[in-house]
Amino acid sequence: MTKVKVFNIAPKIPEELRFLEELSFNMWWSWNPAAYELFERIDPALWHSISGNTRRFLAKVPQKRLEELAKNKSYLQQLKRVKTEYENRITQPPPQNEKVIAYFSMEYGIHESIRIYSGGLGVLSGDHLKAASDLKLPLVAVGLLYQEGYFKQIIDYTGRQLEQYPENEIYHMPLTRALDQQQNEVTVKVRLLEREVAAAVWELQVGNIRLFLLDTEIPENPPEFRKITKRLYDGDRQMRLEQELLLGIGGFKALVQLGIEPAVCHMNEGHAAFLSLARIPHLMDAYHLDLEVALEIVWRTNIFTTHTPVPAGNEAFDIKLLTPYLDALQDEIEVKTKRIIDWGLAVPGDTSKKMSMTILGLRMSAFSNGVSELHGVVSRKMWQHVWPGRALNEIPITHITNGVHISTWLSTRKRRLYDRYLEIGWFQSLDKKMLTESTANIPDEELWMAHESCRHTLIRRSRKNIKAQAFGSSLWGKMNEDTKILDPNVLTIGFSRRFATYKRGTLLLQDPERLERLINNPEHPVQFIFSGKAHPADKDGKKLIQELIEFSQKPAIRGKMVFLENYEISLARDLVQGADVWLNTPRRPMEASGTSGMKAAANGVLNCSILDGWWAEAYTPERGWAVPANDDYEDAEDCDAFESNALFNLFENEIVPLFYERSEGIFPLGWIKMMKASIAMALGSFSSTRMVNEYNTKFYQPALQEYDRLFENDAEEAKKLRDQKERLIAHFDKLKIEEPHVEGDLNTAHVGDIFHVSVKAFLSDLNPDDIDVELYSGQVNNQNEIFEGNPMPMDLAEELGAGHYLFTYDLKCAHSGRFGLTARITPKGNNWKNSKPGFICWPE
Repeated sequence: MTKVKVFNIAPKIPEELRFLEELSFNMWWSWNPAAYELFERIDPALWHSISGNTRRFLAKVPQKRLEELAKNKSYLQQLKRVKTEYENRITQPPPQNEKVIAYFSMEYGIHESIRIYSGGLGVLSGDHLKAASDLKLPLVAVGLLYQEGYFKQIIDYTGRQLEQYPENEIYHMPLTRALDQQQNEVTVKVRLLEREVAAAVWELQVGNIRLFLLDTEIPENPPEFRKITKRLYDGDRQMRLEQELLLGIGGFKALVQLGIEPAVCHMNEGHAAFLSLARIPHLMDAYHLDLEVALEIVWRTNIFTTHTPVPAGNEAFDIKLLTPYLDALQDEIEVKTKRIIDWGLAVPGDTSKKMSMTILGLRMSAFSNGVSELHGVVSRKMWQHVWPGRALNEIPITHITNGVHISTWLSTRKRRLYDRYLEIGWFQSLDKKMLTESTANIPDEELWMAHESCRHTLIRRSRKNIKAQAFGSSLWGKMNEDTKILDPNVLTIGFSRRFATYKRGTLLLQDPERLERLINNPEHPVQFIFSGKAHPADKDGKKLIQELIEFSQKPAIRGKMVFLENYEISLARDLVQGADVWLNTPRRPMEASGTSGMKAAANGVLNCSILDGWWAEAYTPERGWAVPANDDYEDAEDCDAFESNALFNLFENEIVPLFYERSEGIFPLGWIKMMKASIAMALGSFSSTRMVNEYNTKFYQPALQEYDRLFENDAEEAKKLRDQKERLIAHFDKLKIEEPHVEGDLNTAHVGDIFHVSVKAFLSDLNPDDIDVELYSGQVNNQNEIFEGNPMPMDLAEELGAGHYLFTYDLKCAHSGRFGLTARITPKGNNWKNSKPGFICWPE
């Protein structure tokens, strides 16, 4: 076939409107209402028909309409205001000498028109970038550009989920080819077995943040390599491995070629954990460091966030599949395959297990966290075996609770209301007292009317969604013109999330007759809107969807419980803005965080949830409802029956009566009071501004400072750490410590008593300046295990000869209770507190 030269012809944008061209290439418009309205105002029908794709939209606007707007004074005034705001908010890229944080994620949910996300993880990544932009952090991001992204969900006539994969129109997306410092287009190469895959690097501007996306659908690659970035979360394990090698190794290489050298790397989940395999050799080559020195710098300036609270949900690869890929990279990464695999094994050398990407991420990061307070506890328990001998409360996994980008998820009506009654800058404020007081000042009637308007919008768009579903489905065809689809004046319960079995989307179907009575209460009716996708390979998740749809088609239920297909960002916005109650029923503690409830709360939607994830730390009776749970059930069916009954009791006895309580007028004042408490809580404690600020304070700034410290004086400190580590490895296994000797009878101890404790330790060829001998004491559980112990440094009392020493400590009994004590040896100082595995010696 003759080679064809492809080119685009776009309308000529008048000079007066030239700013629209620049704005269309920056996703900043998507969370700024005035900027959004600039596009919508041009042609509302066209704008909504193309799902807010700014590039495709401007290409379709008639030339005549653009010329009309160039003479429209009102439009030009609005454009000028938006341009001024844009120039105030958007800064130039960080200077070349400024240290940069690189954020790596497998998916990004920024807007429904950019289909490179599947669900919560991607949306969280998108909100992270938006908040980082608002805060003007020196952060760049890396991901993959998928040709088809995640699937489009279709519900067939039996209620079964089907998947379609429409292609992303890359040349109609707000992307540009990423350029290096010489203005050349950047392409990176990564060795996969005996060949190299090439990836073009694209750039998407998210406010102040540059998001770089790797794309293997280019002519240089053979067909099998072009497919690497075809679909997000491809079920094929080899393809998944190649995607993650490309993300980690190729993504880091892309930054280097662009002239960006990250001082800190943040891995959002284990998918990006291979990035260290590119970062280590880069530091070796660029700064003439040996492997062990480079390794000390890398792991001490890496950050790892885990989102998965069950072991089976964490990414892992069969060692037989992985080994040939790592072998092929040997000349480049300069780390032996066996050592890399050991980094990803709980017990190094145990090749009967798969290599865990989570363990690899944890081992290669000094800063690690779960995504809620409860998830931090669960993660420390789940991964305690990676640090043998370490007490649970000392497992180096903390938590930073997720947050949501308020400006993205707040309805226009609520935002105008908050602008009117809350203090200036409320959407980025962390002043909880101010937010609580100013939210209380919002007039009840105005808040309720704004909320009712949002519910009406949700019902209208839900009806439109259902009618669109009816075209290809006899199932929805039963909803004829005589069927009333939802009622805008009825209590509306929203349940929208990924359909996985642990999320228990059918919990209310435990008692279908009771559910039917709840829905059809003649005085106080209730309606339900469900939405969500099951993973294509999750047969059980798909079955849950089918069961819900089958129940919703009962004649007495039809039109009062609906399932909206193809859950994505625009539908999520409608739901979290317009529902009255946000329902969440995970099996505790399997919800790492959950962010949809935060989005709902910011809009005044009340949460009703199991005390799991974020709700375990957010819940108070003034803000919503906690479904009573019983963790003692060993049988899942018994647990479901108990919690389903508890949920029905909440609906029947508290939620429904409160919503319809109008004794003091036409507004439900008790409900509105809870709405205000929910809004203040979400704005003050669960925004992505708070979240990213916390990452910056706890992780980013300390890691940046560590980077400077390690590189000072030709990496002198990193070299000292290398030498210290080698010394500890050579001698630590030889150390011994005896059980503590206590002068006096601990069984007669009282508060205020002081006991003299001594312990003998053998330090081999180490000296007391190398280590800390600590008395370790704390309360004990029923198994006589110390929990939340307190390490207390002991004093060197005497050198006994031949490497033996005596250490002492005066232990004061400060509190009553049942306690235990022992002793241990650890390296001196804090340099090895987060090392994996740590150096620790207990009495034998």
